[in-house]
Amino acid sequence: MPHAELKYSSDLEFDAKAVLADIEAVIQEHDGGAGACKGRAYPVECFHHTHINISIALLTKAHRDQAFSAALLAALESCIKAHLKQPCEFSLGLSYSSPFYVTHFHPG
Repeated sequence: MPHAELKYSSDLEFDAKAVLADIEAVIQEHDGGAGACKGRAYPVECFHHTHINISIALLTKAHRDQAFSAALLAALESCIKAHLKQPCEFSLGLSYSSPFYVTHFHPG
């Protein structure tokens, strides 16, 4: 299950829920077996320069090679920037979890 985190200055106006939904859709377009993408958005009140920092994490899989990662990163950047209508500093990172990472549903 992928993870997406948006951290951004509070003066940046955009629909964070829509961005998270689109991130999930782009990941699914590139890898239909990725599963749902857990997303969180953190607006920051105290900041220096208008900015957004997006972190996307996926599990390591054999098919998620350099070509896959480059294509996914380019698609994510294009998709996210389509939501941003004002100037800002932009950072986007795609990372892969280590083999010592556990993720599953806990039924409680």
